[in-house]
Formats: sequence, structure tokens, C-alpha cells
Amino acid sequence: MQRRLLWHALLAGTALLALPAQAQPGYTVSAAQLQQAVAQRFPLRYPVPGVLNLDLQAPQLRLLPAQNRLAAQMAVEAAGPALRRSHSGSITVDFALRYEPSDRTVRAVQLHFQNLQFPSLQPAVVELLTTYGPALAEQALQEVVLHQLKPQDLALPDTMGLQPGSITVTEQGLVVGFVNKPL
Repeated sequence: MQRRLLWHALLAGTALLALPAQAQPGYTVSAAQLQQAVAQRFPLRYPVPGVLNLDLQAPQLRLLPAQNRLAAQMAVEAAGPALRRSHSGSITVDFALRYEPSDRTVRAVQLHFQNLQFPSLQPAVVELLTTYGPALAEQALQEVVLHQLKPQDLALPDTMGLQPGSITVTEQGLVVGFVNKPL
């Protein structure tokens, strides 16, 4: 009888040891929360003095769980003396995420410029603007704060000796995983 109890205790202990590897605690950020946070930073204006102004509207975010990245498509308005009239277009980028412990934020990093489209502009002008596309995207979104955790969000993990670690993009939003603090 005692042997059977010992065996069951050993199995239960093994199951508990395996649990943290499979089900680490995490903090969830919804897609709506991400969209709201990024929208607060827009609209943005990038002037090229005497030539044109590029006005960027708040991006529409799209979750890319398979790549563990987010995509952003921003409406762009180009106007100024060089263009004679206003032209509407869009810029698309994707990016990874990182956690910044100094201010408890999740930020955009590793931007990849996808494309810049202006259907009403001449191809040569679009090509010229495309050379500015990556720099424009980087200025608009590189290290932009997508979410800030509150001290109370981290209070329980902190007492358990945990800190934010991995960030995983899911179909519903982000999951910030917790890892053991270094000793």
C-alpha cells in the first residue's frame, strides 16, 4: 500500500515539474488594445520643405501568428507644390516585438518595409517616394509603444520570481510569457 502511495506521489511530482514547461504563466494583450495604443500616436506629418508633405494616418494592425509578427498598413496622403494636388496611398510594413523592462512596454522592432502604393501618381514619382518608404516607416513605427504593463500586472509574477520574457503573437492578440528572473 505504501509502495503504491509512493508511486502516485512520484507521478504527481513529475507532472508538477513538467507543468511549467508546458503552461508558463502569461499576460494577454488583445488586438483591440494594440490598435488603440498605436492609434494614439497618429496622425503624423513628414514634410519635405518646398516639395511635399506626407501625412500618415493611424495604421490598421494585422496579427501574423505564423511569423510571430504584426503587419501595419497606413493610409498616406501626399500633397505639396511638386504634386499640384493631393494623392492618397498606403504603406505596408511588418515588425517583431520586444519587451522593454525600463518602462514595462511592448515595442515594435525589426521593421520590414513591404510596399508603398499611390495609384494616382506617375510611376517615376512612386519610385522616388519608395526610396523614402523604409525611412518613413521606421520613423513612424520603430520602437513605437504598443502596450504598457502596469505595476499591478507584474506584482504577482514578481513575487513568484518571474519577469516578462517571450512575446507570442496569436490569433487574438499577444501573450507575454514570464520566465524566471536571473539569480
